[in-house]
Amino acid sequence: MPDYLLGLDAGNTVIKAALFDAADGRELAVVAQDGHANLPAPGHVERDLDELWANAVTVISACIAKAGIDPAHIRAIGCAGHGNGLYALDRSDKPLIGIQSLDTRAVDLVGEWAAQELGARAYAICRQGPWSAQTPTLLSWVKRHRPELYGQIGTVLLCKDFVVGRLTGARVSETTDMSGCGLLSVPGRAYDADLMQLYGLGDAMPMLPELLESADIAGHVTPEVAAQSGLVAGTPVVAGLFDVVASALGSGVAETGQASIIAGSWSINQVVLDQPIDQPPVFMQSSFDRARWLAIESSATSAANLEWLVHQFMGEAQGDRFGLASDLVGSVNASEDTPIYHPFLYGAQQNGRARAGFYGIGGWHSRAHMLRALFEGVVFEHARHVDVLRRAGAVISSATLSGGGSRSSVWPQIFADVLDVPVTVSRSRETGALGAAIAAGTGVGLFADYAAGTKAMTAPARHCAPQANNRPHYAARRDLFTQLTVAMTSVWAKMGQP
Repeated sequence: MPDYLLGLDAGNTVIKAALFDAADGRELAVVAQDGHANLPAPGHVERDLDELWANAVTVISACIAKAGIDPAHIRAIGCAGHGNGLYALDRSDKPLIGIQSLDTRAVDLVGEWAAQELGARAYAICRQGPWSAQTPTLLSWVKRHRPELYGQIGTVLLCKDFVVGRLTGARVSETTDMSGCGLLSVPGRAYDADLMQLYGLGDAMPMLPELLESADIAGHVTPEVAAQSGLVAGTPVVAGLFDVVASALGSGVAETGQASIIAGSWSINQVVLDQPIDQPPVFMQSSFDRARWLAIESSATSAANLEWLVHQFMGEAQGDRFGLASDLVGSVNASEDTPIYHPFLYGAQQNGRARAGFYGIGGWHSRAHMLRALFEGVVFEHARHVDVLRRAGAVISSATLSGGGSRSSVWPQIFADVLDVPVTVSRSRETGALGAAIAAGTGVGLFADYAAGTKAMTAPARHCAPQANNRPHYAARRDLFTQLTVAMTSVWAKMGQP
């Protein structure tokens, strides 16, 4: 009989369910459901956790129906979810609050901690400095500003932990998410009392859930959930994965030195390492498997720029507007005359006041030239992140590209040329759900390890080798990009903030 694996991918708004054939990773069905963000105050971004669970049930049942399979053949379930934010339950396991990783309410607290040089002391333990939507930062903010809510917290979870808990009744988390949110010692991969004291959260140690490995079985689908969703009671559910780790696995990355680049709303640039990096300024490090690590550099500077331009300025286009944008880029040659674009619609990692902008526009430039400038600018900022990883000691031998940007006919080649590494585009578009499914298959013994799982369930769609003749061109363009970034810094500082 066939074996199927169910992968769930819970983002800040959308939750997806995808069913895969465990033999070859063939995608049988995918269903997605949008949620709603609540904005109770400026900078506050929250979600209704009952709605999140209702949407999870909806996509699971719809996915099973769409695939037309017997749910008894689903061997295991894995869940990925956005990292950081704060998902808190009370002592009776009822939802208290769900804060998303887009939240900025704690920005002043981060500034206060910076003045106290808390970041360097925290980095020495967890290999991550505090930032506004980081889980311990938000928990510390709640303790200070909403003490009555803080006093009710029974368990602190991450997004996918909440879904796993509803599926199984278990209150657990796992090492990829908890290291990615700065709550574990690195490389010890354990909760640390000294770290919690630094955050002012010494009394919160009992709130932290049982810590598992990603492929450990967290529990089994309860009869109540089976009746709601169409799943079979007793189906194993593994602890799951931080979504960037899941996307790396789902794109076929499992070997040391392989890089996973995600060109989605965020620019995610990560590489598998045998040992964590012990020096700043790498933005984040996460456990990858039981022995290895991901060093991660990221910012909100990637394909969200294209989404904005297409929606604002290509509304009249018919059909696939993103495909049209890619074709337009391909219609003009790489040229020194092309404008430069800064992809800072939502600020830059190093400067929250940075703004997006086109520079050097001439009357002879067309929409195609503007789009090429945008494509290049996004890759230049990805490349800056990759350079940080390399300077910190990471050796990157190859890269796999996923996310919306990977679907372009021309963008992957620009990545290969600018980064000067071979770039592979993964077959699956649902890499987060597929990575969660691989972890699930590993947890129930279908695969010996992640490498065996990726070999069985992932495949490349195409390869792009770097073209040596383009190297000088892009090096000169990147230099202009960087010079303009420096020149604009004082101007951005004088511009009003929304």
